[in-house]
Amino acid sequence: MNIKILKETHDKVVYHISDAELSIVNALRRLIIEEVPTITIEEVTFAKNNSALYDEIMAHRLGLLPLTSDIKSYNFQDDCKCEGKGCARCQVKMVLQAKGPCTVYASDLKSKDPKIKPVYPETPITILLKGQDLQLEATAKLGTGKQHSKFSPGLAYYRFYPILKANKDSNIKKCAELSENLEVKNSKIEIKDITKWNEAQEQICEQNKVAVEYDKENFIFTVESWGQLDIKKIPNISLKIFEDKLKDLDKQVK
Repeated sequence: MNIKILKETHDKVVYHISDAELSIVNALRRLIIEEVPTITIEEVTFAKNNSALYDEIMAHRLGLLPLTSDIKSYNFQDDCKCEGKGCARCQVKMVLQAKGPCTVYASDLKSKDPKIKPVYPETPITILLKGQDLQLEATAKLGTGKQHSKFSPGLAYYRFYPILKANKDSNIKKCAELSENLEVKNSKIEIKDITKWNEAQEQICEQNKVAVEYDKENFIFTVESWGQLDIKKIPNISLKIFEDKLKDLDKQVK
């Protein structure tokens, strides 16, 4: 298996994975979505809430806030030395106090650990009118997307690598006219930017008698981060989890 970065931004990386089996690539996708841990608000205790939102709705909104996750410093609560009781090694306390009239933002959440804070501080939580108060304590814990999708660090997906094949009946010039991502080079139709390939371009090729085939051992693999973890670390963490699972399987087989 060979992996090459095709495009990278602060929240998205596109890889070209070659000479790989579909089962391995799909396993990597599932590991990223379901097994890479993050820290997210799991419990909320309200001291006062006379806003327009019920406690359950407010807690739900807080639980969906992406938090920067220092996963090396925290344990899963079930595996912690506190035996699931809850301590500073497995959970983070956050408090919020606001009085209307105002808009309550994610930045109003004050964390006991400065490393654990909202990724997007300007996310609105609710609006308080005059005389309305909101006081709460939230508990954030380590979890995985397999437990709940709110723990998922991002989105991972892939597609097979496209191969364009033209013949004497193909109108390759028309393809290039209809799509900015297609061009004619040396009497051949080519894709300018493989990371921008989509179904619309495939349809253009087929309508102009250019066959589109897919290499089942080459993949365009995309990872998008919600911001809890560094985008380039997410695949590395998933590969480490994959390695640990394979070692555990090897022990069980033996």
